Amino acid sequence: MNQDCPFCQIIAGERPGRIVYRDETITAFWDRAPIAPVHILIVPNAHIVSLNDVTEDQQELLGHLLLAARKIAQDQGVHDNGYRLLLNTGANGGQTVFHLHLHLIGGKRFPLDMATR
Repeated sequence: MNQDCPFCQIIAGERPGRIVYRDETITAFWDRAPIAPVHILIVPNAHIVSLNDVTEDQQELLGHLLLAARKIAQDQGVHDNGYRLLLNTGANGGQTVFHLHLHLIGGKRFPLDMATR
């Protein structure tokens, strides 16, 4: 855990977060500044700065993030009509919280050039 990381604080229960899914590996919670009716962040429980910091032995974690996203999309009612998964890496890639996270966004139609923070 990184004491200064807001996502680590949510995972540890030290900061409020509307958690929708949690297991021993990942936690998912509502984005505090949603850009769509459904905007959920899916994060590893272990502090990993970005995709650039994922190691070969953590590749199963990436698959788990994607499968959890599919389940959460189904639970939130956006599975059938479609949703977007976004993973920003680094400052130039739009990453503002430096803890690996996957955005699950849905509930409306998105333009093809849409980006998120």
